[in-house]
Amino acid sequence: MEKLIIHGGAGSLEGKTAEAQKMHESLCKIWEESFEVLQKSSAEEAVLHAVRMLEDDPYYNAGTGSKLQADGQVRMSAALMDGYNNRFSGVINVQNIQHPIEAAALLSAEKHTVLSADQATGYCRKNGFPEYNPITDFRMQEYENKCIGTNGTVGAVALDKSGQIFAGTSTGGIGCEMPGRVSDSPTVAGTYASRKAGVSCTGIGEAITQQAAAAKVVIRVGDGMSLQDAVARTMLESDDYNYSYGLISLDSKGHIEVGTTKALTDVYYAYHDGQKFSTFFS
Repeated sequence: MEKLIIHGGAGSLEGKTAEAQKMHESLCKIWEESFEVLQKSSAEEAVLHAVRMLEDDPYYNAGTGSKLQADGQVRMSAALMDGYNNRFSGVINVQNIQHPIEAAALLSAEKHTVLSADQATGYCRKNGFPEYNPITDFRMQEYENKCIGTNGTVGAVALDKSGQIFAGTSTGGIGCEMPGRVSDSPTVAGTYASRKAGVSCTGIGEAITQQAAAAKVVIRVGDGMSLQDAVARTMLESDDYNYSYGLISLDSKGHIEVGTTKALTDVYYAYHDGQKFSTFFS
């Protein structure tokens, strides 16, 4: 019973029907291609494929099209979690590569599975990642206009036919942040999975980290709570602090849940329920 859910960030597209339609179509296309990978291969390959496609689309704030930080540089972060083997890996503030999620995947085979900043970039160079400039004209203009927007992340969670769950998340940050800031994405607060469930978060990273959101949902499912209740409880607790974030999740039984706090309008998600696409726009 293969299952896959992806997201392209969070925020509000109210009144922007054409933009919302464009994102809906993009997410459906990425889901379809990635689900084919899931059917032929594994949860890991499906997650990597989906996140790579999201990183390649300059519309999303990850990989190509990442937001610029306060000093005009792009620093990206990504993480991959193998729920079956309890293996987390990631890169923090890596620069000038095309696919941060690939770096996270490569690190999963290392003794030290999380690297940051110059050391993360150096690791990528040593392992054949070519120099790549992820800055787009749109993001440069956005930066010059004081970095409109506050958050952005992409992610995917998959369950394959063997029962393995993987979660992956990639982000370009929030834009104009202090260089060196660490988001939730390359931590277990933003990306987490077990043999019972998997989660990828999006929104304000500090809020997600302070709530340990992804790990909290997965642990609750492992302790016997339903995925629906685990997500609802975590969102309710976060509302006590007026936190703005959301998440996508699935469990080992194939249930899928999308959660948002009251302060957040939408998670830009997409999945297929067996009959039709379900997205933030449909």
